[in-house]
Amino acid sequence: MTTLRYIYIRCKDKGSIATVALLILLMLAGCARMGRPDGGWYDETPPRVIGATPEDRGVNVKEKTVSIYFNEFVKIENASQKVVVSPPQIEAPDIQSKGKYIRVKLVDSLRANTTYTIDFSDAITDNNEGNPLGNYTYSFSTGDHIDTLEVSGYVLSAENLEPVKGILVGLYDNLDDSAFVKEPMLRVSRTDSRGHFVIKGVAPGKYRTYALQDVDNNYIFNQKSEMIAFNHDIIEPSWKPDIRQDTIWRDSLRIDSIMRVPYTHFLPDDIILRAFTETMTTRYLVKAERKQANRFTLYFSYGSDSLPKIRGLNFNDSNAFVVEPSLKGDTITYWLRDSTLINQDSLIIERKYLATDTTGVLVELTDTATMLSKEPYEKRMKQKEKEYNEWKKKQEKAEKRGEPFDTVMPKVALVPKFSLQGEMDPDQNISISFETPLDKADSAMVHLYSKHDSLWYRAPFAFHEKENATRTYELLAEWRPDVEYSLEIDSAAFVDIYGTATGPVKLGLKVRSMDSYSTLLLPVSGIPRRQMIAELLDAQENVVKRTKVNDGIIEFFYLKAGTYYLRAFIDLNENGKWDTGCYEDDLQPETVYYYPEKIECKEKWDLTLTAWDPERRNAAEQKPSAIVKQKAEKEKTIKRRNAERAEKLGIEYIKENIPF
Repeated sequence: MTTLRYIYIRCKDKGSIATVALLILLMLAGCARMGRPDGGWYDETPPRVIGATPEDRGVNVKEKTVSIYFNEFVKIENASQKVVVSPPQIEAPDIQSKGKYIRVKLVDSLRANTTYTIDFSDAITDNNEGNPLGNYTYSFSTGDHIDTLEVSGYVLSAENLEPVKGILVGLYDNLDDSAFVKEPMLRVSRTDSRGHFVIKGVAPGKYRTYALQDVDNNYIFNQKSEMIAFNHDIIEPSWKPDIRQDTIWRDSLRIDSIMRVPYTHFLPDDIILRAFTETMTTRYLVKAERKQANRFTLYFSYGSDSLPKIRGLNFNDSNAFVVEPSLKGDTITYWLRDSTLINQDSLIIERKYLATDTTGVLVELTDTATMLSKEPYEKRMKQKEKEYNEWKKKQEKAEKRGEPFDTVMPKVALVPKFSLQGEMDPDQNISISFETPLDKADSAMVHLYSKHDSLWYRAPFAFHEKENATRTYELLAEWRPDVEYSLEIDSAAFVDIYGTATGPVKLGLKVRSMDSYSTLLLPVSGIPRRQMIAELLDAQENVVKRTKVNDGIIEFFYLKAGTYYLRAFIDLNENGKWDTGCYEDDLQPETVYYYPEKIECKEKWDLTLTAWDPERRNAAEQKPSAIVKQKAEKEKTIKRRNAERAEKLGIEYIKENIPF
């Protein structure tokens, strides 16, 4: 029979007395069966450590097997990710839950005169409700004293200040830069879902702090694909007595009491590490494929100014291709001009290209490859035959109805894609893109008209290929607010390399009225503003607008009504984009800042904000929580569930040391 649990309750009104009586009857009825009755109270008490072998904080320890005992059955969740042993273990320890105890077997040899810590974080929970023990750390020393200092801080993504979860953070007492790439970390911890870390069991001394997304589990930075963070700050761990305020919550909304609790304050506790992944400069051929019959593509791990040299081995390669490299030069597409080659399912090529050798030097490699079409000729012919038969049926039906119908199957037209249709902003321009390379683009056949007083007039514009965009053209004009425009393109203004032409196009446009917009002005102070670029973001953190900071003022015009967020970075090399760091070159990633508040813009508003000092707040406190994607994991909600149940029953629930 289950034990009756005593709960202190206060009735909200006289009508609640019946509810309380009913609740007591239900609890008594629960004694007739084993387990918690459906809808009853949840166990809120986490497991409690009642002993350990060797004892916690023991000294002169020689055993490599640790057993920790609890007052109830426990389990351990995701030990490989949550449990961290320090000093770091090259051979992973064996960690198992055994009923009411947890056993940890260390495989590595124990170091002499060393403090060991086993940080369980919130991995230990009870078997019933999953109440976590929470931030539990066991420690022992192989010497005659134990080190107890701690350091803590945050690891954030350098690019967007997102908390980095699960990355290793380690200390080195070797202050040379080479230590990170030659020696394992001395003491380690792992960040939680907030990007927060605490390194425990630290001895007095001077240290440097690093973060490492350790792919090969050797606690050394030896692969460029590993995310890292570093700085040159030298820390000296210390402590001081301090007082903190602990809030006791009655439920998820109401505070029961606030207590002043003395504690040991370990310093530093505000270390900030900005994590980044270096640009992979090693160049090698990733793959080559021919998804469509009319082109094949070579994919490289890194770009190059030198394009591969292609020679046809079973076809004539003279003027056979339109070569289309990507902006970074890491992807090169070869469009086949000749329909004979398009219909040839197998193209054998010799290719010469630059690749990095084992010494890190670019050398020219030569190999051969067969480019097989994933759209075989026979399959494409069947598809064309199917399309022809469908057109023929439509023709026959039209003839029976006496309706006019083309006697020749029409050719498929080249269809341009427009970046804008309908309404547009005064600072926007129109991009026109095509699926295939063009052989002809006649701007004389492109016309722009504007409407004034119900009459249409020719409007001046410029038309050219868009920079850093393949198969894309841009039409620029002085777009005036509240004015209608008509973009008209004659037939065959654009013709691709296969002779396919565009049809006539007429596109209506209207520039929104100035009354539809807001203007944002934000003065900036405290940092080198000349090299700052500001980005206005939407709720999904997409860049809406970007601008350089001029004369210490961030200015955004033609903003639609809505909620925005603001990010800025220091463009040190003034290339107009954010750049990552490089450990070998002692280069930090370009610094990113977030304006800490959301920005509300309304129509017809000119919004001028108070001057912003980007370095006034700690980086871990800058990014607005509304756009943080790596959310902090919610604490276990057992108490909240009990409080919600009490609220449904019309009673006020306060837990007073209930012996679950």
